[in-house]
Amino acid sequence: MSSILALTIVLGILMIIFGGKQGVSSFCSVLLNFGILFLTVILISSGFPPLGVSLFAGICILAITIYMGNNDERSTNVAFIATIIVLAVMLLLIIPMDHFAQIKGFAMEQSEEIEAFNLLIGVNFEQLSIATAILSTLGAIAEAAIAIASGLEEIIDQNPKITRKELFESGSNIGSQIMGMTFNTLFFGMFGSDLALFVLLAKLHASFGYYLNSKIFVSECMLVLYSAVAVIGVIVITTFLMARKVENAKEG
Repeated sequence: MSSILALTIVLGILMIIFGGKQGVSSFCSVLLNFGILFLTVILISSGFPPLGVSLFAGICILAITIYMGNNDERSTNVAFIATIIVLAVMLLLIIPMDHFAQIKGFAMEQSEEIEAFNLLIGVNFEQLSIATAILSTLGAIAEAAIAIASGLEEIIDQNPKITRKELFESGSNIGSQIMGMTFNTLFFGMFGSDLALFVLLAKLHASFGYYLNSKIFVSECMLVLYSAVAVIGVIVITTFLMARKVENAKEG
């Protein structure tokens, strides 16, 4: 039995024990999302447009993650709409930023590992880098959206007469706490995944300017910044949509 399979079984058992039916649903959503990502790789490698495939896969992943991770209809609907809006806005930001940054393709540090392979694989590497950035933001925005929507839903249930202004203040308070934790998670995730590279560059006595111009370092930093901006956006939009739904419900 491989280590990955063993850890997957342990994860499934723990999610079932502590989460019950919701744990089973969440574990199934993880497996489905893995299948979608695997299918995305196959479709892109088969010649389908990376940008179109990643957008379709991103919407599917967001729907599965949000709707299978929460039972409340109103909060899940709001969270899903907010993530779709943020995904569209981030697409408008990612496309020009990736084009100007010129971080597509492989870095110099990776040249030795791939020099024996043919790089003429018929894939647009600029679109591939954009697709990578889009898919990298999905987890952060889905987590933030459902956390904000569920938190505000709980506040509304406790205080049905809450005003729109008070709901905005509550959303801002919840959002500020989520932002701090999410940013740290993103940063340390990036640093941990590239720790071996940083150690190598330190051993080579690379200058700070080399870090700033390293394609791997810049691309990873941009992924973190994209996710951070997306989290801020989804917090604001989710709070706004939730407050609007409550106001419309009172008027109706």
